[in-house]
Amino acid sequence: MGEYILGLDAGNTVIKAIIFDKTGRELALATRDGHSSMPKPGHVERDLNELWRNAVAVIAACIEQAGIDAGEIIAIGCAGHGNGLYALDRDGAPLIGIQSLDTRAVGIVADWATKDVGARAYAHCLQMPWAAQTPTLLAWLKRHAPDLFAKLGTVFLCKDFVVNRLTGARSTDTSDMSGCGLLQMPDRRYEADLMAAYGLEDCMALLPPVLESAEIAGRVTEDVAALTGLRAGTPVVAGLFDVVASAVGSGVTRTGAASVIAGTWSINQVITDEPIRDPSIFMVSTFDPARYLAIESSATSAANLEWIVREFLEHAADGDKSPFELCSELVASIDPDGDVPIYHPFLYGSQQNGSARAGFYGIAGWHTRAHLLRALFEGVAFEHKRHVERLRNAGARVDEIVLSGGGSRSQVWPQIFADVLGVPVTVARSRETGALGAAIAAGVGICAFADFGEGAAAMTAAARNYLPNNAISPAYERRYSVYGEINQAMTPIWQRIAAGQAQN
Repeated sequence: MGEYILGLDAGNTVIKAIIFDKTGRELALATRDGHSSMPKPGHVERDLNELWRNAVAVIAACIEQAGIDAGEIIAIGCAGHGNGLYALDRDGAPLIGIQSLDTRAVGIVADWATKDVGARAYAHCLQMPWAAQTPTLLAWLKRHAPDLFAKLGTVFLCKDFVVNRLTGARSTDTSDMSGCGLLQMPDRRYEADLMAAYGLEDCMALLPPVLESAEIAGRVTEDVAALTGLRAGTPVVAGLFDVVASAVGSGVTRTGAASVIAGTWSINQVITDEPIRDPSIFMVSTFDPARYLAIESSATSAANLEWIVREFLEHAADGDKSPFELCSELVASIDPDGDVPIYHPFLYGSQQNGSARAGFYGIAGWHTRAHLLRALFEGVAFEHKRHVERLRNAGARVDEIVLSGGGSRSQVWPQIFADVLGVPVTVARSRETGALGAAIAAGVGICAFADFGEGAAAMTAAARNYLPNNAISPAYERRYSVYGEINQAMTPIWQRIAAGQAQN
């Protein structure tokens, strides 16, 4: 009989189930894609019953694929996307799932900006309001959907819903609730004054008990065991905000270590001993009583490469090579110290300016698609650098970086990150760092590991290491400076473009 841990990772659409042994080796993986609905402009929702059906399906498929007795699974951990709003009604039935891509509450944010709500909330939770933030969405429901608001029984996050279905427990954890601006920091607790700042003083009873991420929230019920093949009574921990889970699953657990995720979003997070107090920092979260994460993020990372491959290079594979592998080879063929254009990775706007747009600058007749791809790889790294610099300027120490996400799979991009950021970069062994981080939390919860550090040491490892090449640092510094200058120069033009689009 072995001892295995099940990690679940529930994103905005895809849910994954992975069975790990206690060294982090993957026995089996199952995934299922869900669907988002957009009932009105700016509204992005999901069917919670579909989410649960998909969770049941991937758990059952993963157990079957692993070929183990379900009794060998000693604990379960779940990670899930942060923010958005997931709710049960007063009878505990699924009510609504609003995803973190939702923008219906932009008017609430604009209104709050005129009433100093952000500053009053920030004093308690160290996060400024934004459109898909959980309390902002709750305020929107209260103001614009009173009939639905009246039915609310529990308000929590994506992974909390999955934990609830597995165990019947009504719970959440410190990483998710701090990441969505609902905990007083650094005390890591609910606070009436914070809720009052949002105008939600009547909503305290809607928030479930907040547990430590590795604390056991409940156990698999008999009904769920019959559906999934799990053993009834298997412990399920409270779980983790997915970006925090990815940090832990990358092996990032000590102060000064940073997790950089080059995925759809540019996620840049560093562990600190005390929560950073700087309103310019996007988010502060926590995963144990002694450490915090300062998080800077925007939708400016590897989604840019996915777009250019989908639109221009999808059929450009060479033999057994994927289009993404071909892109890395083309980038490697260009001298990084040579004449390379500049690229802004703002296909979905920038953190600083929602009207910002992507663009190539400085293209000449002798440039090839390889030059443009090199510019794209560098532009994404430059925007990660901007985020990392903001963390450093706020007082965070960044002395090592572990890179994960789709961009880390390239044989070229991690070296560009090391050269641009000027810090050694390690690529995590596991490609499924979110589920692995959740599994580590589960291991801590059942005392298989003393703490997150011991769990990460046992279950994570480095796949590749990259040192900065100081010889090309001056070239990157020059291009990064131009990158910033073009950004500033283009800002009024982007605003004019956006204004023109609004009139069409």
